[in-house]
Amino acid sequence: MAKEKSTSAKAKKTTTKKAVVKKVVTKKKPLKKTITKKYLSTELHKHDFRVTIFGSARIKKEDKLYKQVFQLAEEIGKEKIDIVTGGGPGLMAAGNAGHQNGDKNHEADSIGLIIKLPFEAKSNKHLEIKKEFEKFSDRLDTFMALSHAIVVMPGGVGTCLELFYTWQLIQVGHMSPLPIILVGKMWTKLMKWIKKYPVKDGLISPEDMKNVYVVKNNKQAMKIIRKTRDMYEKDRINYWKKLKKYKLD
Repeated sequence: MAKEKSTSAKAKKTTTKKAVVKKVVTKKKPLKKTITKKYLSTELHKHDFRVTIFGSARIKKEDKLYKQVFQLAEEIGKEKIDIVTGGGPGLMAAGNAGHQNGDKNHEADSIGLIIKLPFEAKSNKHLEIKKEFEKFSDRLDTFMALSHAIVVMPGGVGTCLELFYTWQLIQVGHMSPLPIILVGKMWTKLMKWIKKYPVKDGLISPEDMKNVYVVKNNKQAMKIIRKTRDMYEKDRINYWKKLKKYKLD
């Protein structure tokens, strides 16, 4: 009896072990890819809807702003929408981490476009697809080619550069209008200043302001993202003419 019990226990243990191994093997894991020119061309022609999040690299994980971006990206992931960030620390990491948490089956891509800087940390660990750049200009152009909606969180010089670069390309017709969503009170005063001086003085047309949205929270940002995604889904090929207008060298 003791021997039978021992054999039975051993068989049970082996079966359990196999079950655990099977569970681990069958779990879908994100694929790590590096963006090449060929891959980027393929990605653009897939016409997947992508949201880019710009924001500070200096924000720490315990900051409320980090948590806000994490939660926003989590919602984007749940919608199976691709996300694009600068691939670094701070709010970029919050975006990629939140997206992966929302898209648990990895049905959408978490993309990072990384700039090589001597003083900044390497890419964050939440990327499924990434590309490194020596020049800011090449990186910015790739952001523009991939994006269908832009979310701008609080940030410094780099974030402001990304905001105004996007805005100018839309202004001069180098890419089709897409929503630029400014999240938080930091941008409220900037927009008031722009209306008070450049717009009032005729240096910026009121028409140029129509695709820029200032929102208070994630709920308002997601409302614009969903609306844009739904419009895009109705006619993927023709809706975003920018895929034909804005080409990478």
